[in-house]
Amino acid sequence: MKYAAKKIVWMLLTMVIVSFLAFLAFRIIPGDPTAKLLGEQATPERVEALRQELGLDRPFLERYVSWLGDFVRGDMGSSYNYSMPVSQMLQGKIPVTGLLTLLSFLLIVVLSIPLGLFTARHSGGALDKALTVVNQVLMAVPAFFTGILLTYLFGLLLRWFVPGSFVSPAENFWQSAGYLVFPAAAIAIPRIAMTVKMLRSALLAEMNKDYVRTYSRGNDRRATLYLHVLRNALPPVVSFLAMTVADIVAGSVVIEQVFAIPGLGRLLLTSISNRDYPVVQAVVVLVAFWVVLVNLLGDLLNQRLDPRLRLTD
Repeated sequence: MKYAAKKIVWMLLTMVIVSFLAFLAFRIIPGDPTAKLLGEQATPERVEALRQELGLDRPFLERYVSWLGDFVRGDMGSSYNYSMPVSQMLQGKIPVTGLLTLLSFLLIVVLSIPLGLFTARHSGGALDKALTVVNQVLMAVPAFFTGILLTYLFGLLLRWFVPGSFVSPAENFWQSAGYLVFPAAAIAIPRIAMTVKMLRSALLAEMNKDYVRTYSRGNDRRATLYLHVLRNALPPVVSFLAMTVADIVAGSVVIEQVFAIPGLGRLLLTSISNRDYPVVQAVVVLVAFWVVLVNLLGDLLNQRLDPRLRLTD
């Protein structure tokens, strides 16, 4: 319990720091949202009046504390550009990006673990060397380029889906998930290659330890690999997969543009361009919470897998 409590405290502290940095960034970045909103009518008098209306004339720390208190209570503020609650704007975006992230993560886990086990069992063989080369290539290809290739192959040539014809999960969940499989694959492919490489290295390092060589004498080598070696090699891989969530979310920003998906990524880019700070701050904090929470769950899972961590509790 002490281990979990300590991790939760660190998570909350991290979220406070992230929220402060997100709020601070728009005080440092050049550009005035009032001038962007007023356009050609941005006279000094109108700019000052709008700044007072939006509360931008108040001291920075006062605005931050007020915004953080409202955010914790569920009030994310109002969009400068659309004059509507930010929480209302996010309602339809969060399920889309959440489903895309979940599908990407499932593809990574389902494919990388069997491939990692296979390459470890056949280490040094011709097939292992060929897969290593393929892995290196896949890790080097950017997700957006993979997304363009998948769109061309499966969307334009094979017509398995119609590019740009996204349906929200609220309208038709399965049709939405079917469309998101391809952008999820574009995000997942380079990360599958990274995970396979890491799992293979962890398995080979574990297989060379004395307890494995001793136990495997007279026992089935495959059973030893699955029942003992894999369990002991998983903690670093679990940590890596937890950190991969941050990469998935970052990758979704670009992939949503490629596949015309109306998720948090597209909203974030549009809001940055429009200097719509309340929307940007809310998205950044929500994504950070998402990433930190997954890393917390990964740490707690590692504690269950690794007895040495339980001894520190």
